[in-house]
Amino acid sequence: MFTKILVPVDLAEPAFAERALRAILEYTRVGETQVRIMTVRQLVPQMVTEYLPADFDTEAQREQEVRLKGFVDRLGLPADRVSTVVRVGGIYHEVLDEAQSFGADLIVVGSHRPSMATYLIGSNATAIVRHAPCSVLVVRE
Repeated sequence: MFTKILVPVDLAEPAFAERALRAILEYTRVGETQVRIMTVRQLVPQMVTEYLPADFDTEAQREQEVRLKGFVDRLGLPADRVSTVVRVGGIYHEVLDEAQSFGADLIVVGSHRPSMATYLIGSNATAIVRHAPCSVLVVRE
């Protein structure tokens, strides 16, 4: 049914992504479904960067890549059908851009239960659902 599935992961709260991944495991066992698991690093404000070590950005990228790989390894997904990527920027913009680049036909996101705060302010999951170029599955806690 779906051939390319994108799963954004917040490494600060991996439980949401784990639930989302468990929801799609059946799809990954059938056929040749490719799964791309991604995370997004926030940009560090320029006024802060002058106080950071010169290799801060490189080290932060490497750390996120290692953490994402560790997350994926714990799930036991087939290595030949899973890829990872760490992007830098705004979360939902980067997720939507990666969906386009990867050619995703499904984005699976974990989400908090709706509350008054998310109803009024919105969330990354909401923005992804509204603007995604493909189907989106939102898995609630």
